[in-house]
Amino acid sequence: MTAPTALPPSTVRVAGRSWLTDFRFGLTGLTVRKTGARVPYSPAIIQEVLAWFQFFFAVLMARPEAGPRFSIAFYPDRARPWYLVWAAARLAGARIVQTPLKADVVMQFEDSTIARNAPPACRDGALLMNFGCSDVSKSRVAEAFAEAFGYPLAVDPARHIGPMVEKGEDNGAHDGRIVHGPFPPVPGKTYQRLIDSRTPDGLRVEDLRTPMVGGRPAIVFRKQREVERRFANANSAVTATTPDVVFTEEEIAKLGLFTQRLGLDWGGLDVLRDKKEGRLYIVDANKTDMGPPTALPLAEKMRAARTLARALSDHVARQGLPHLKR
Repeated sequence: MTAPTALPPSTVRVAGRSWLTDFRFGLTGLTVRKTGARVPYSPAIIQEVLAWFQFFFAVLMARPEAGPRFSIAFYPDRARPWYLVWAAARLAGARIVQTPLKADVVMQFEDSTIARNAPPACRDGALLMNFGCSDVSKSRVAEAFAEAFGYPLAVDPARHIGPMVEKGEDNGAHDGRIVHGPFPPVPGKTYQRLIDSRTPDGLRVEDLRTPMVGGRPAIVFRKQREVERRFANANSAVTATTPDVVFTEEEIAKLGLFTQRLGLDWGGLDVLRDKKEGRLYIVDANKTDMGPPTALPLAEKMRAARTLARALSDHVARQGLPHLKR
């Protein structure tokens, strides 16, 4: 691919704002400075990084979608290029600014489970996004899900007989495991019913990763992995499709109600469909979702990012902001 050589270094620095300093590089792996998470070097990781850089440069070189031109600021943290909203904003033609006072749109952006940031000083009429979303812990997600869908995800391990899922409260931990009740709950853990989301052949489970923009599902990534790796973050296969292919109109409305209850204007939902009941369950919500999924081919990544760009642009346009340029 010729994209890296087609862009001067200054362009990369401006786009990334020196985001390489977010990592500490060692001999055997890298460490994320903010969270302390360590990622060991491996052929699979290196391949994922190279695939991501392909997408990064493709976004930098792409022509923006038609639509209103707006500026956007992220607060209190910047949205780095590996977050889905960064690609969507650039492809929407948005100007990413550092000062909320100069932005048409200000999005709360902090990659943490609990984030209670009051809106900063903004220009009159600015659109605030995700400032109502202060808690994406597993317990809060289960609570909002029950409110929106009318049936529970959470179980009481002291009374539940049989298999269930035990998880930590933190977002993105991927520490789920199947346990069998009843037993006293472990402090700091949350408990959910075990959803049978296996594919028809029974060999894989399917996660319907659903980015939401302004209460509407924009696209669905159908992510599959082997049953024994159901809680891992590595997929065997990923395809992208439209929400109407996998959800009914009633389900789409309830997904929107869930985001309303959670205060989530932008973010990704992990949705499972139980093969026995046919019902949906939202098992996770992420207000700072990364993507698109690495396993998608570059052309599919770009199509997905453009779909999200149009959804973001449409959401901003619906607000009737006074400073928009067309």
